[in-house]
Amino acid sequence: MKSTLTHLKHLSALSGAAATLVVLTTVPAAATPTSTPYVPRPALTAQASASSVRISEEFRISGESHDMPAGTPVTLQQRQGARWVPLPASVNTTPQGTYKMRVVLGLEGRNALRVAGGEAVSPVVHVTVRP
Repeated sequence: MKSTLTHLKHLSALSGAAATLVVLTTVPAAATPTSTPYVPRPALTAQASASSVRISEEFRISGESHDMPAGTPVTLQQRQGARWVPLPASVNTTPQGTYKMRVVLGLEGRNALRVAGGEAVSPVVHVTVRP
């Protein structure tokens, strides 16, 4: 900083008028990261055919899989307390990446459900079961 001020004084004295100081700086180039191929993460969607059903009434959970091989098994899970419990509802994804399963719930109230498979978990869907 001192050398910059010294040069500024010399420039000012030499020109006798206003001096303009241009300081050029160089920034070291960032290290080039090693190239790693992009690997998409598997994903699942889920939707219920009904938001409210009677106890023991059948409804469907359907959705799509993304970046998963055809035939990947997906399982319905239900939130019970603080845990996600797998239910006996499991199907394989189709060659088009879709799935559809029939579901009958016996737990009254608002049920939180999701689908898991192929290292992916769907967003939660809610279905209310009434008497």
